[in-house]
Amino acid sequence: MTPLVLCYGGTFDPVHTGHLAIARAVRDALHADVHLIPAADPPHKGPTHADAEQRARMLELAVDGEPGLIVDTRELRRAGPSYTVDTLRELRAELGPHAPIVWMVGGDSVFELDTWNRWRQLFELAHVLAIDRPGAPIDPAALAARAPAVHAELEHRWCLPAQLHALPAGGFAEFRLGAERPESSTELRRRIAAGDPRWREWVSPAVAAWIADHRLYTADAFTSGRPDGLV
Repeated sequence: MTPLVLCYGGTFDPVHTGHLAIARAVRDALHADVHLIPAADPPHKGPTHADAEQRARMLELAVDGEPGLIVDTRELRRAGPSYTVDTLRELRAELGPHAPIVWMVGGDSVFELDTWNRWRQLFELAHVLAIDRPGAPIDPAALAARAPAVHAELEHRWCLPAQLHALPAGGFAEFRLGAERPESSTELRRRIAAGDPRWREWVSPAVAAWIADHRLYTADAFTSGRPDGLV
């Protein structure tokens, strides 16, 4: 059986313990490595607060010594917006036509999938795995009401996570987390800027030390004009 390739994209601005908990849970459940792929220029969000190299370095520190979690910086080396479909096209070219590739998304993002660039092509290149909040699976009726095009596309693709190994692409599955995760990059940045010491609870010690050493996300960073002060 060809090994499953799990891809977890995001800004990771900064990476926090919630990101790592999700990556570990999916890794352990599906018995496959998770490739964390930081976005250089995320089209769906405003400019990042830390620059690409800083975010990648924090990811490397966060997963250091963690088996099965791998940082993939391909989007940082590519010019232009970080469109998922382009990343998957690169991966498919590298891995060949038979490797099962899975792109992980937040459950809420499924309702906006039809706003993604060339979104239907995603399923030609990979499976999509939605990470649901505990107690909040995707309601097909709500999906049909809010995003009828997405619902129509997913209706015949729905499967179990364990079935994603069987084909290289084309499936859609939900992954249920065992417990609610309180972490949020937005709230984490707010705590750092406010001098709230609780921010350290949401990052690894190595990442906390790096943030402190480089004065990332502090109140003055948002007005200093440094790369990490983008708003």
